[in-house]
Amino acid sequence: MLDKIFRLNHDSFRIEGEGVVIYTDPYHLEGDLPKADLVLISHDHFDHLSPEDLLKLAKDDTVYVGIAACKAELDKLPGSVLIVKPGDEIEAKGVSIEAVPAYNTNKDFHPKDAGHVGYIFSVGGKRIYFAGDTDFIPEMKDFQADIALLPVSGTYVMTADEAVEAAAAIGAGVSIPMHYGDIVGDAEDAKTFAEKHPGETIIK
Repeated sequence: MLDKIFRLNHDSFRIEGEGVVIYTDPYHLEGDLPKADLVLISHDHFDHLSPEDLLKLAKDDTVYVGIAACKAELDKLPGSVLIVKPGDEIEAKGVSIEAVPAYNTNKDFHPKDAGHVGYIFSVGGKRIYFAGDTDFIPEMKDFQADIALLPVSGTYVMTADEAVEAAAAIGAGVSIPMHYGDIVGDAEDAKTFAEKHPGETIIK
């Protein structure tokens, strides 16, 4: 499954399952990429909900999953829209998806009451946790995932050190750092996480 996960930029990943191509928070995409069957969008900030990038991936039957604050932009795209809030469980394109909380605990960029989300979804027999923009939050101790995609850059999200704590709480076998290399953070943040995280880390 790990060879089917491609980090594209920032919080943007492409995950290829059996007969389904999934993207997370497409932003600053480059090159000729496969069209999306399913797009998971964590919240409505410009670097996560990017109409320009979504259009590059759109086809007539693409399904977009996002919070209510994303609906107006998503409704302009080809395909269909599913609106979720933290705690929702849905299925789209044959993929089981849980929307989980994502918020800041010591800063105000992503307040809890905004209802931003991360996602836990099942592909290729693995549960993948895409954290979205979040700090290390208490709810993470109840998440069950095999692979965790975690922000590490600090400023707007948790730092690499806080991400190590989050990874330990989640207990995923493999962690992949994200939210660096565009806007804020760099490869050193990913390296710091990898050096301090006792579990398996893959930098993509």
